[in-house]
Amino acid sequence: MAPIPFIRLFGTNGRRAVESIVSRRTFDDVILPPATRRALETALAQVTQHDLIFNRWGLGERHPTGLALAFNFAGPPGTGKTICAEAIAHSLGRRLLLVRYAELESMWMGETPKNVAAIFRTARDERAVLLFDEADAIAARRSTSVDHGVDRESNTTVSVLLQELEAYNGVVIFATNLAANFDPAFERRIRTHVLFEMPGEAERAQIWRVQLHPSRTPLANDVDFQALARRYEVSGGDIRNAVLKAALAAAAEPIPDPSKRIHQRHFEAAIEEVIAAKRVMRQSLFANETLVLPEANLVTGTTGSQSSRLVAYALPCAALLVALIALAVALLK
Repeated sequence: MAPIPFIRLFGTNGRRAVESIVSRRTFDDVILPPATRRALETALAQVTQHDLIFNRWGLGERHPTGLALAFNFAGPPGTGKTICAEAIAHSLGRRLLLVRYAELESMWMGETPKNVAAIFRTARDERAVLLFDEADAIAARRSTSVDHGVDRESNTTVSVLLQELEAYNGVVIFATNLAANFDPAFERRIRTHVLFEMPGEAERAQIWRVQLHPSRTPLANDVDFQALARRYEVSGGDIRNAVLKAALAAAAEPIPDPSKRIHQRHFEAAIEEVIAAKRVMRQSLFANETLVLPEANLVTGTTGSQSSRLVAYALPCAALLVALIALAVALLK
């Protein structure tokens, strides 16, 4: 019987660390650049011919370990890595066991290596396709310094993962935005690396179209997906978010429902909002570029880059000082 902490990973409260998914999406549900699709077809051929090569041709007797079909799906966010993993599971008629390592690690500090082994046992029992999302976290380069418990556990987790891969006879997919962070030991254990590139203009136009229902979504006559694809070089995930935002904006207009339509202006405003949100997420108080803060004008009465930078550094320092004082007061009590 699995340990209680591991069972709780499959709970329904919040974002689950491990999720067993019934695979419904297929390769028809994702639009990919030609090079990415060819690499995926090669990976899928390895899966479908695995029984022929290792069982009927007898190579499994000569190579009893390292039979896991491990694939690395690398590329920017929103380029279809998770959908393609589900499509592979669907093509095999299996469930997809999705592992979110960030939640797995933060939830059960000290239990991570045991949970990794338990995940492989579960995948083996269910004959599931195993997907490690943001895999650069779990497969990161091992640290040469083990002075801290966190480093030791991280190294142990990587070692356990490598051992499980050697003994596993199934499909494992690592999805990552930072493949360069992988420990070198994974290189020989990964059969195929698939680079998920940003979609080109032709793919973007198709992605805009497939996000909408072909007959039920009310589109205005001025909608031009080709123009959207030409103007905005974004990922499929960005387009998905923009479509939902555009539909919400059109639905919220104060007119009768039968008259509501999604116009080009809705799509344009939505994708501009998505792009703006990404810019905000990339900002940092400690970046080299000048960042003018409203607080800088209030404190100094100037708008120069030097004063903005001083305030940018002063604010977090002041916050740290307040936190230290509060901690000292609490300890004295």
